[in-house]
Amino acid sequence: MTDPNLVGGGGVDAAQLSHVDSSADAGPKKPRSLWGDAWRQLRRKPAFVISALIILLVVLIAIAPGLFSHRDAGYSDLTHANEGPSADAWFGYDNQGYDVYARTIYGARASLLVGVFATLLTVLFGSLIGIVAGYYGRLIDSLLSRLGDVFAGLPFVLGAIVILTTFNAPGTNPGQVTIIVQVVCSIAVLTWPVAMRIMRSATLVAKQLDYVKAARALGASTPRIVFRHLLPNTLAPVLVYATIALGAAIGAEATLAYLGIGVRPPVVSWGVMISDARDYFRAVPHMLLFPGAFVTITVLAFVMLGDGIRDALDPKSR
Repeated sequence: MTDPNLVGGGGVDAAQLSHVDSSADAGPKKPRSLWGDAWRQLRRKPAFVISALIILLVVLIAIAPGLFSHRDAGYSDLTHANEGPSADAWFGYDNQGYDVYARTIYGARASLLVGVFATLLTVLFGSLIGIVAGYYGRLIDSLLSRLGDVFAGLPFVLGAIVILTTFNAPGTNPGQVTIIVQVVCSIAVLTWPVAMRIMRSATLVAKQLDYVKAARALGASTPRIVFRHLLPNTLAPVLVYATIALGAAIGAEATLAYLGIGVRPPVVSWGVMISDARDYFRAVPHMLLFPGAFVTITVLAFVMLGDGIRDALDPKSR
């Protein structure tokens, strides 16, 4: 017979027994990964949330500009030339009668494309050189590091002027795709040493860890050690740099376009709009202010996003 005290008030009640059983069935909790901890930290930071929302909005504008503007980038009405912001044209008209708002919306695509592809090329090439230099060390490390020092020592603006004017002689008019590819390659050639140094430093630390030594002792091939063990554990600092570098690449595109050696008409980009407005700033300031504001806000959003990711992935900052 069952003692009523065991089920009633004198013993462990049924609710407690079921709680113990469910706790035993649940088992121990799985440890959170580095990225899981980072995500928990990032969700609590208003700066990260705001910057992520801004970047998502810019990406959406670049993908579907027609959702944000009922006019095409080529729309022009000379009767409204130089008019300021109004209900008809939120950002006003430029000196040629173009709707500044429409061109700013459509210009996001070219600026973002240059930034994304330049960053991808920079990170891929720089990371490959860095992981090879860090893993092999000695002579290979010395040669690749000195090569990176040569490119790192080139002033960005001067190097871009030399590269772009070499491939585009005065008077020539390269196609839209050609000039975008040239600008992307110019930015990547002049900025890859930073990614290389970051990856090299991370590889020098990672290759001394026990799991890499164990894999080498078990006879694992070099490609397996590099891509299976080293690369996943050295990506975090490079991804942080890539986030910040993407914003810098968008700013670099605007700089080169302003100097007249980067993206140029008929391509519509924020840099091209700023370049077109440089001689009319006093008379028509809104021609420069609105595309300049979009460049500034976008670059700042990527920098804030990179800073947030860096702090979340750094255990020392917690």
